[in-house]
Parts: sequence; structure tokens; C-alpha cells
Amino acid sequence: MKWKQQLFGMKAYQPGKPIEEVKKLFGLDEVVKLASNENPFGSSPKVKQFLQKDESNHAIYPDGYAQSLRTSLANFYGVAENEIILGNGSDDLIAIITRALLYPGVNTVMADLSFSQYWHNAEIEGAEVRKVPLKNGVHDLEAMLDAIDENTSVVWVCNPNNPTGTIVSDETLSAFLAKVPKDVFVVLDEAYVEYINDASYKDTLHYFRDYPNLILLRTFSKAYGLASFRVGYGIAQADVIAKLDPVRAPFNNTILSQQVAQVALQDQEYIASCRKANEIGKKQFVEFCEQHGLNYFPSQTNFVMFEVKAPSNVVFEEMMKRGFIIRSGAALGLEGYIRVTIGTEAQNARFLQLLEEVLNEQGVLA
Repeated sequence: MKWKQQLFGMKAYQPGKPIEEVKKLFGLDEVVKLASNENPFGSSPKVKQFLQKDESNHAIYPDGYAQSLRTSLANFYGVAENEIILGNGSDDLIAIITRALLYPGVNTVMADLSFSQYWHNAEIEGAEVRKVPLKNGVHDLEAMLDAIDENTSVVWVCNPNNPTGTIVSDETLSAFLAKVPKDVFVVLDEAYVEYINDASYKDTLHYFRDYPNLILLRTFSKAYGLASFRVGYGIAQADVIAKLDPVRAPFNNTILSQQVAQVALQDQEYIASCRKANEIGKKQFVEFCEQHGLNYFPSQTNFVMFEVKAPSNVVFEEMMKRGFIIRSGAALGLEGYIRVTIGTEAQNARFLQLLEEVLNEQGVLA
């Protein structure tokens, strides 16, 4: 068969192990998943109330234009409806962008470490991938500018960055966007934007007005607690959306996903409460790291990536045996570190207690 050559040697995205599998594997009654940056508090109570009363006809296709959700998002952000594109999660939008703009003969620039789906999709399309090392865990936008040439088609800026959780300053981002060539498409992926609590952060929505070569990506999977419903969206100028929309699969959001996203969007008090709880949890991790002399990246997300001074996979396995699923830094490209989703206050306390036990066993804290 005539497979794309790029597929040989490639591996599918490896998600964290499911809770039920870990329970069975280690004979555990309770397992806490802190691997995929889901909201530990779930979705708004209003979503649960809606689902209990939902009487949708699931035998018919959903609205392929997602008109009602599109209108809600447009009103929420003060943008036009044709300045929005909906995806089956942000991953879908990343795939749409790569399919539309990347192909053999062009290149794409991104940070290293950052979200794996940028280069994964680029490689499938046969484009050259240019990875620029982070600087102290933050995008080095000056170096990324230097990596751009006449064949660059897309630049990816994950802000806050996954897996380090760091953000670039508005001043740095503004200077970067002003220098990017107008024929280079800039993707500003803001999956964790609702968690940002840095007083110096400035909302980025205005940038898409200033730069016709920019798209903002956001999602309902993280702070909104709707990961299983798979709703992501992009905001860009209308002509950009018009170019991307033919690449989008028909009916790429379900009836339920469109409805629950609207309900969740209306409950901003819930988002504020989750952000506040997240800050309390983040402080637990920071205090643990500082107490034990472990390096950590200052996070503006609902996860923390920090040093364990031991093999990442060993710590990953030992914590899984104890009922906590996390992400090994080795799997993310940074050996000796782990990435942990911030859970509830009680979950964090128990996790850190057990981690201390593991690190003692590994001779790190002895």
C-alpha cells in the first residue's frame, strides 16, 4: 500500500493510563488521575443540571455550523460570528491548521519543549519542523524569529506553555508579533488562559484585530471541566476563518457538546472559583519544592512541572503503585522532572506526602 513515508516510525499520541486499568494493575480501590490537566472539580453544577434534563434527539446530526454556541462565544468575546471556528477540541483545530498550511517544502517553527501535536501533525503533512529550545522554561521568541525564513508557513506559541506552564510577557509577545512576516501564520494556543493569575498578564484578544495572520486557540477542556465533550475554538479575522473552514470536518461538535459548552460559558463565577482553588493548590506544590530544594517552573496553569532528582519513569511508576497517575518528564522531553495536575487540596496533600516517601526511597531527600 502507498503509505505516506512520514508515517513510518511515527507513534500515536500516548495518553496517561486510565484509572480503571491502574486499579486493576495494582489492586487499588482508589486512584487519582493527575496526568492530563483536567479540572479536578469537574464542570459547573449548571452543566450537571442541564444534562439531567436534556431531551435532545440523538438520532439526528448536530448543527454543523454550531450556530447557538457560535453566537454565545461571539457575544462573550465581542467578536463577529464569522470570526470563530469550532473544533473537536483544540487538537482538531491544530490538525486543521496543519492540513491547510503545511506541506513538503515549507517549515514550521515551535518551542522545544511544547505541545507534541504541533510537530506530530506537521510531520504527517511532510513539513520541516524547526524546534527552538526554551529559555528558562519560557518561549525564546527572539530565537524563534531567527528561525523564520522565506519558507516558514506556521509559527506556534503555546501560552501558557505545556508542559512547563510558563507565559511570555505581553511586551515580549507584542514585539514578536510586530516582527513576524505577514505571510507567516501565527498560532497563539491559549488552552490554559482561564488559569492565568499573573497581575502583569494582559488579555490577548485584541491581537487578532491587529494581525490578520494570527489565530487564538482556546478550549472548554481545561478550566471549564468539559474535556470529554471535546470543544475547542479559534478566533481570527473572517477571511482566515473562511480559508480554514473548508478543512474542518462536517458535524465536528456533537449536539450535547454544543449545548453544555454554552451552559458552562455562562457560569463565570464557577471559573473564578476554580482559578482561586487552583492557586491554593499550586502553593502546596511550590512550598514542597522550595522545602526540598527542587527546581520548578513558575506555572500559570493547572499543573506544575518540577524536578525530582531521580529517574522520571521510576517516580512515575512508584506514584502509580500508590494510586496517583502523573506524567513522566521523560515522556515529555525533560528527564528528572514530572508534570502533575493540581488536584483538590486534599489530593495534593496526599500526593506530596507519598512523593516525599518515594523520593526518600530513591535517596533524593535522605
